[in-house]
Amino acid sequence: MTTTISIGNYLLRRLKEINIETIFGVPGDYNMPFLDLIEDDNDLTWGNNANELNASYAADGYARVRGAGAVVTTFGVGELSAVNGIAGSYSEMLPVIHIVGTPVTSSQNSHALLHHSLGNGDFQVFTKMSSLITVAAAHLSPERALEEIDHVIKTAYLRKRPGYIGFPLDLMLKKVSVTEHQLKPLDLANPPNPKEVQEIALQKILEHIAASKNPAIIVDGCVLRQHLEKEANAFVVRSGFPTFSAPMGKGAIDERLPNFRGCYSGNVTLEGITKEVEEADLLIELGSIKSDFNTGNFSYGLEKKKTISLHSFGTTIYHADYNGVCMSELLPLLTASLPENPKELEFGARVRPDPIDESTQEITHNYLWNKVPDFIEPNSIIVAETGTAEFGVFNMNSPKGTSFISQILWGSIGYSVGAALGAAMADRSRRVYLFVGDGSFQLTVQEVSVYIRHGITPVILLLNNDGYLIEKLIHGPHRSYNNYQMWKYSQTLNFFGGHLEHNRTGQGKNPSAVGVEEKVTTRTEFEAAMEKAHTQPDKIHFLEVIMPRFDAPRELKLLVASSENR
Repeated sequence: MTTTISIGNYLLRRLKEINIETIFGVPGDYNMPFLDLIEDDNDLTWGNNANELNASYAADGYARVRGAGAVVTTFGVGELSAVNGIAGSYSEMLPVIHIVGTPVTSSQNSHALLHHSLGNGDFQVFTKMSSLITVAAAHLSPERALEEIDHVIKTAYLRKRPGYIGFPLDLMLKKVSVTEHQLKPLDLANPPNPKEVQEIALQKILEHIAASKNPAIIVDGCVLRQHLEKEANAFVVRSGFPTFSAPMGKGAIDERLPNFRGCYSGNVTLEGITKEVEEADLLIELGSIKSDFNTGNFSYGLEKKKTISLHSFGTTIYHADYNGVCMSELLPLLTASLPENPKELEFGARVRPDPIDESTQEITHNYLWNKVPDFIEPNSIIVAETGTAEFGVFNMNSPKGTSFISQILWGSIGYSVGAALGAAMADRSRRVYLFVGDGSFQLTVQEVSVYIRHGITPVILLLNNDGYLIEKLIHGPHRSYNNYQMWKYSQTLNFFGGHLEHNRTGQGKNPSAVGVEEKVTTRTEFEAAMEKAHTQPDKIHFLEVIMPRFDAPRELKLLVASSENR
């Protein structure tokens, strides 16, 4: 039996299958018929972003919460503006589908001299560019459009990297015949591990665990990318082994577990934690990502002979690789094979950051990251910008069920403002706390307008230390290029129309009510503002937090010091 469907609606159908309900992007004359389909679909929300870069950041943040994201741009000028965000999603392993509206097929075939092109008749050049930062790229053809859509979406979803779909204007509403079989949901299950090889790997791991006297676990970012938090926590509980998270794995493990011991990141780790890791005679890594900022400039880990690494693409036991034995299938088997009662290990008191220095009213990083968890409710989402905020959350106490979003590997400043929008849209039941520096905020500030339009209610904490502090610490602390124009940050919500009656009755769907709008310079002021924001979850809040110009988290200071010889 056959039926007809437009290619545009077929694409939307596939996006819904991978749990996408909001599609981010910016309108352009080559994508508008597709936007009509999005707007007319009662199950979907159009992101309506301020620019394409912010839209790609939002899709990235959305994918971290829901498992996949999508962004729509126009040909050339629009898609290139989004490329930085798509590259970040590739770097940090997130399946974001980039859909680009392109000129009609006949104009492309005749190499017409069209706007937004390079003027050379090459309409595949941008597809070629994007193919280097995606795992699947297609410029849809009339004959194979459905197969090309399925290939891009399935490949991106399974490999946890972006996909690119060039969508000619004349194909968006084109009707095609499809069979019931073609309309079946995509098979998005990972291929099974090779059974015999997996059994050998499992037995080897169990032998090494049985022989160890002081094993330890480090949980890292790929646990989050593969959405294996439940499986990882089950392994940690049943094993009873001391467990640490790497910075990119922050939030994957319940930090209230008695055997959770803190964050490990090489030479920027709290001293007592480093000692515990170094005393381990077996290190079990779950989803490790050995990047510089995640490992304290590559100072992470034990000797390879003492390491077992379970990853998304295979398993390594000491020097032996077991390709295809992926942790999504192996980890539950390993947990089930452990003794029913956890290994009895004695733990001392968990190492914590230095307590708050009470000698000043200044809002220092020592104070901020010790105090702010008091105001964050369970099951929240914390988005931390590249720079001081990113390093401040390493050892921050994590309320129950809290997720953490930061871009530790790609590190594009301004990322957090768009990502917070995506995260909030992905799950409106969870409160979002955005920690962003004043410099990063100036890059992507426009998206605050979109927060208000969509009625999301994050608590925005702008950390104002008057300049690019992370850059100052790296080089040029007193150079003018590390400074910029001061803004009246605390008036941001007002400037972006948070109080305009037109916005409350106009296009936005239930726009955000405005709560706290304050510039806080003392701890007393900060705590009063946070207490008020805490009691108003249905409003958007903005705190401009004034901090000492050269104060930074100890982790950032140590990392910069260790970078000097790189």
